Amino acid sequence: MEHILVVIPVQDRHKTYLESKAPNAHFIYSSPEEVSDEQLAQANILIGNVPTKRLHAPSNLRWMQLNSAGSDVYCQPNVLDSKTILTNATGAYGLAISEYMLGVSLSLQNKLFLYRDNQREHLWRDEGNVSSIEGSTTLVVGLGDIGGSYARKMKALGSYTIGIRRTATDKPDYLDELYALSDLDELLPRADFVALSLPNSSETYHLMDERRLLLMKSSAILINVGRGTAIDTDALLHVLNKGHLAGCAVDVTDPEPLPPTHPLWDAPRMIITPHISGFYHLPETFERIVRIAGENLEAFLAGKPLRNVVDFSTGYRKR
Repeated sequence: MEHILVVIPVQDRHKTYLESKAPNAHFIYSSPEEVSDEQLAQANILIGNVPTKRLHAPSNLRWMQLNSAGSDVYCQPNVLDSKTILTNATGAYGLAISEYMLGVSLSLQNKLFLYRDNQREHLWRDEGNVSSIEGSTTLVVGLGDIGGSYARKMKALGSYTIGIRRTATDKPDYLDELYALSDLDELLPRADFVALSLPNSSETYHLMDERRLLLMKSSAILINVGRGTAIDTDALLHVLNKGHLAGCAVDVTDPEPLPPTHPLWDAPRMIITPHISGFYHLPETFERIVRIAGENLEAFLAGKPLRNVVDFSTGYRKR
């Protein structure tokens, strides 16, 4: 009998759905904070994220379904046994996070964040010219579910869309051009919006250093929803204080959480949110996670291919 440990905050209807996919299995429901070592040791299947320090490469674990799209920390040595299958929740977060990205794009280009600040100070002041999405160029770096969803929305609003993925093959219809990461330097000067949706890896660490930030138009907008380490924080602070970039929005920072005394809080033309664009704030996100878990559970027990299998060597989902 399979022992299935579920640590996502399911309701009774979610339990009924999951249990219908594995009617002969034994289900245990807990939370990442309350799950016991004994429960983890018994589990053959784990649905949901638990801190990596709690795993210790348990030998009984045959498959782990993450509730996050990011999976890099679970690919580190001695976290999971090499025989354990790891799948992530790619496909659950695109709706919520792409709408967040669109929201901060509109706020920055229309200077709504400045008018909000003025409102607090009771200032009736014109902040000057704004820009438009229609007729702009959008560069999306990282074309998973999140980056692809944002590109679709920007194209629908009249932006010329350029995408970057690890292999520049199979250009989707919502992109006008597709390139590999090696072409980034040539593309940055063309973009009015640069959106990063990347996992943490040696390839993406400080991808946007000062040199690349200065390659961007001074009127461009930078958005980061992947990992904070993709941007050199000190370099970003420097270029913003110099007056470069029309604005920047980050839902992820380096360090994270951002300390209260960190100077990035006070950087000009900056929107900072505390890694909230995904999570479960949009209820549909959680519903999608449960559906992915249920479909994969049914496939796993039937010996069929799983959705969103992660390649341990890269931390990326296998295509």
